[in-house]
Order: sequence, then C-alpha cells, then structure tokens
Amino acid sequence: MSKVDDMPHHQRVGKEGEIFAREWVLRNGYKVLHTNWHFGKKELDIVALKDNTIVVFEVKTRLSDHWEEPKDAVKRRKQKNIIEAADAYVNQYGYEQEVQFDIISLLRKGNGFELEHITDAFYPTL
Repeated sequence: MSKVDDMPHHQRVGKEGEIFAREWVLRNGYKVLHTNWHFGKKELDIVALKDNTIVVFEVKTRLSDHWEEPKDAVKRRKQKNIIEAADAYVNQYGYEQEVQFDIISLLRKGNGFELEHITDAFYPTL
C-alpha cells in the first residue's frame, strides 16, 4: 500500500489533484521548479517558469462545488501567505523575474478532474 492510499479520502483527493495539476502544468509548457515548497508553515503548491515569468500555482481540489468553487477557497489571508512565501522563494533562489499568482481549481469528476486555470488570480498589495 502506498503512502497516498493510507491517507483519509479528502487528503488523498487533494494529493491526486496536486499530481494532476503538476502534470497539466508540464503539458502546458511550464518548467516546474518546485512542488510543495515550504517557508515556515507557508507552502507554495507549484512554482514554475514560463516565458521568463515565475508562476506560483495554488492548487485547490474539491469533491464537489456544492458549498463553494475550489478557487473561492483562496481567501485574502491565504493569498497573503502565498505572497509572503513567494517573496521568500525568489529571494532565496535569487530570481529577478516577474512573479505571477495563478490558481488551478479542480473538481473531482468520476476518476478524473475538471480543471480551471485562473491566470493572474491575485496580486500583491502595496
């Protein structure tokens, strides 16, 4: 049995969603630099590079959109944490490219996922 099989169902679906999202990112011409990169308790799901832009993907996976769309779970506080972690990331690795924040919203559909990619989903505030 794999580590994923031992997870509770919702965690397993989330992990499967991250794998699906990473594969989608690669298929769409991005170079994945890191997955699940941590800055303290803050995490960047996927950090990629495309067209000289660092793209930070927040991946949200849900079994249904009954209560809210997955993308709507990325509230302002979560955005602030992602922005802070991204700032630490570019400083640590010495990147000088523009940073873009995207959301990959996934809904479980049978054995697969329905994917929505939201480009420039949010921006750092000054």
